[in-house]
Amino acid sequence: MTTVRCYADPVSPYAWLGLADLERIEATGARIVVVPVLFAGLLSAHGTVGPAEVDAKRRYLFRDVMREAARRGLQFAGPPGHPFNPLPALRMCTALDDDTQRRTLLVSLTRATWEHGENLMDDATLVRLADAAGLDGAALLATAQTPAVKTALADATARAVADGVFGVPTFRVDGDEELFWGGDRIDTLLWRLQGHAIDEKVLRAFLTREPMAQRKR
Repeated sequence: MTTVRCYADPVSPYAWLGLADLERIEATGARIVVVPVLFAGLLSAHGTVGPAEVDAKRRYLFRDVMREAARRGLQFAGPPGHPFNPLPALRMCTALDDDTQRRTLLVSLTRATWEHGENLMDDATLVRLADAAGLDGAALLATAQTPAVKTALADATARAVADGVFGVPTFRVDGDEELFWGGDRIDTLLWRLQGHAIDEKVLRAFLTREPMAQRKR
């Protein structure tokens, strides 16, 4: 069975849209493994900033997200403020050893903030949402605050960086270096799962070409 890893962080509205489409990937017979990663950690590792940190991109981003949500029939409320600190939520998801439970919680938390305006920086809210997902929220929150879980999330983010992941959501087929970044790349991922591919020799040859201009920084 083909396994597709989905790297996600509830701070991203595009992660919300991507997670809402997981069933389309599963319909191909693929197995989904959701991997919580810290988006801010990806940005720092690659020396970039998030789109919400650039005013023009921020205005575009939320119009685009609301437009896409409306097109899909999804309710948009948005978190109380953005960006917010997703570490408590990510650590709770990381604390779960079971892939199905981890996916269920991450999807539930992401939907809660983007569809219902829940505050994922509030411990009581996180406990309540975890309970609603069929978990022991209080115990999970306590485990999430342990050094081992904090290290596990940092390690997962570092491994994602090493695999070339720079944003969320990103999808990766196990055993394949090819990445699919963004909730709008599900169709391209499905195309790849159907056995299609680009000409890798052409890509490698193009990437060896020297830049013809350089922007001053």
